[in-house]
Amino acid sequence: MATLHVGCAMWTHKAWAGRFLPKSLPAGERLKAYAGWCNAVEGNTTFYATPARDTVATWAGQTGPGFRFVVKIPKVVTHERRLAGVETEMRAFLDAIEPLGDRAVLWTQLPGSFGPSDVDVLGRFLRRLPAGLRRAVEVRHPEFYTGTRSTSLLENALADVDAEWVPFDTTVFFASPPVSEAEQDAWAKKPRLPRRTRALTDRPVVRYLGRDSVEETVEGWRPWTEVVAGWLREGRSPTMFLHTPDNDDAPELARRFHDDVRAMVPGLDPLPEPEPVEPATLF
Repeated sequence: MATLHVGCAMWTHKAWAGRFLPKSLPAGERLKAYAGWCNAVEGNTTFYATPARDTVATWAGQTGPGFRFVVKIPKVVTHERRLAGVETEMRAFLDAIEPLGDRAVLWTQLPGSFGPSDVDVLGRFLRRLPAGLRRAVEVRHPEFYTGTRSTSLLENALADVDAEWVPFDTTVFFASPPVSEAEQDAWAKKPRLPRRTRALTDRPVVRYLGRDSVEETVEGWRPWTEVVAGWLREGRSPTMFLHTPDNDDAPELARRFHDDVRAMVPGLDPLPEPEPVEPATLF
């Protein structure tokens, strides 16, 4: 049965305490509480440092078998070494995330300077990854999106190893100027690329960036509800990550997206009901 995974860029956020997650929750229980809201998460922290294997084991222990981790390969591999001469770093990383088992998707996010001439390097890197691990690649060089030959070149390289192309849809965000400090910060940092809605595998992964405005964010994801519903009808099991400039409402928005798709695909299982957040008391 096809499933829809939805999630956020992180599993803990200051604005969520007392709203989505209990206040003063120990670090070792935050992911479990988040997993009551969403059934997937982006592993962005692994981009900055490879975690200890024992730490990853606690992540596995706080989530059920249906939870999905899309874990980012460290920047020393993707941005500093550009996928070359990284055997030692990748062995350490793969050993660290092993406790996640088949719940993990290896996410290779490449810098904007990594272009069509580098596709052969990417192909060699992907072929060396363990066969049982899911692969997903995010590229930011404009030529991959606008040049037919470059698009085909990358799609063929990914198809050879059953890897997915991860689009980061920022088209709604960049449709009008920023109106807040959070939007201005995202405006300076996020990539401006065309929307891509083609899936290569049975497990597409999409990243979507909305606005501060909930209404604009929801209206902007309408094309994706159609695409994701179509994927589910084809038997694919997509993962959709909901971002906003401040991410304050992200868990609620992720669930709302799931509800919107489920209205179009009635056989889709609902998300679990989150545990109620206890109100603060004096005693």
